Amino acid sequence: MDSEQRYEKTAKILTDNGQGQLLAFYDQLPDNMRQHLLAQIERLDFSQIPIWIEKYIKNARTMTLANILEPAPAYPSEPTTLAEQQKYELARKRGTELLSAGKVAAFVVAGGQGTRLGFDGPKGNFPISPIKNKTLFQLFAETILAAGKKYGTELCWYIMTSPLNNRATREIFESNHYYGLDKSGVFFFEQGTLPNFTFDGKILLADKANIAASPDGHGGSLKALYKSGALADMKARGIEYISYWQIDNPLVNIFDPLFVGLHALDGAEMSAKALVKSRPTEKVGNFGLVNGKVIVIEYSDLPDEQANKRKRDGSLLFELGSIAIHIISTAFVEKLNRGGFALPIHRAVKKISHIDTSGNAVTPTEPNGIKLETFVFDALPLAANPVILKTIRTEEFAPVKNATGENSPDVTRQMMIDRAAGWLAATGVTVPRRPDGLPDCIIEIAPSFALSARDVKAKKDRIPPISAGDQLYLE
Repeated sequence: MDSEQRYEKTAKILTDNGQGQLLAFYDQLPDNMRQHLLAQIERLDFSQIPIWIEKYIKNARTMTLANILEPAPAYPSEPTTLAEQQKYELARKRGTELLSAGKVAAFVVAGGQGTRLGFDGPKGNFPISPIKNKTLFQLFAETILAAGKKYGTELCWYIMTSPLNNRATREIFESNHYYGLDKSGVFFFEQGTLPNFTFDGKILLADKANIAASPDGHGGSLKALYKSGALADMKARGIEYISYWQIDNPLVNIFDPLFVGLHALDGAEMSAKALVKSRPTEKVGNFGLVNGKVIVIEYSDLPDEQANKRKRDGSLLFELGSIAIHIISTAFVEKLNRGGFALPIHRAVKKISHIDTSGNAVTPTEPNGIKLETFVFDALPLAANPVILKTIRTEEFAPVKNATGENSPDVTRQMMIDRAAGWLAATGVTVPRRPDGLPDCIIEIAPSFALSARDVKAKKDRIPPISAGDQLYLE
């Protein structure tokens, strides 16, 4: 097919779908940019776009929760009965066996930029540790390296970037020599994108040669794993389980033998960690059951009336919050992709930079269009026997999202210090504290020193006395 035929075919598809504006500036472009634009349009899924426009843009409906009958069941963070204690011991043993056999891989969703943090570059390169100022990427790399030594095997790391930061992320790892990891065990791949729309369903142009598009959300990871070859790479390495987390949480326990073990023992296809919400409307997803299926309801989709409902004991009906930490079986990802599955689409009204019909750049000050995305937790209802394991917020969840206030670097660093102090105190080390109970010192524990409070106990003799105002770095 020559260029003219390719153009005519593309123009007809666009006209049939009411999207002819995408070729409005075609004649003004040099040939290489014409081909670039046509390639973008050819990748658009016009079997779905009219459905998306009708369902999520023109006639968007509020989610109804009428069928939610009960909260989702969950394992407690610590066993409360003898039977649970026995199962947890068995799960830890099984999880340790799987980790030692190299059956578990690390997978981080790292497509975001540090814009909300006032940081230029991939969010994973944001410096966050309280003393050494290590970046998120470095902390996770050191954790994976330390876990590999602990379990006596190479643990691989799969990193999903986005078109916005893929090149920069790769360059960061190259310039830092992969933070000591074997390059062959680190696999980068890009997530997909979805086009941006006006409120009446027209696809926007970013400039004369590029469609305005955004990453397709963390739900796109399940397709990207398959399409990129990452899943095939896992299969070739004998990896059966994926430890999933998002780039902004430096407290994540990437390789938790209990979580891995419970997932394996229960024959789960996808599992999740949860915490008890700090308030009814905390901005985390909400676990629930619909017709016996585990679902997560995005905080923006849960009406305040539902969010504030309480049980007879006074606790919240929807008390369990999703923190984007999962174990996913590789066989489940493969099964989903065999049938060309599609996760539900979610819409978000946003400020979208674009060009107008005259080709002039528009930088909006108010929301002017709609972005579409998918959420990985929407795969939970499709999974067999999902496990939900409660965890402790102070041990495993301190996302860094905003420049100031809630989920800011100051808050995250303090939580990192608090957890380190707690680990030391649990071994009998005296930690000086202020009148408000917070540590009166700054402590940073490198992953090479300890991955958990249990690891600290074996190295207690290497911990010096701590005085008020001290800075203590343990490695």
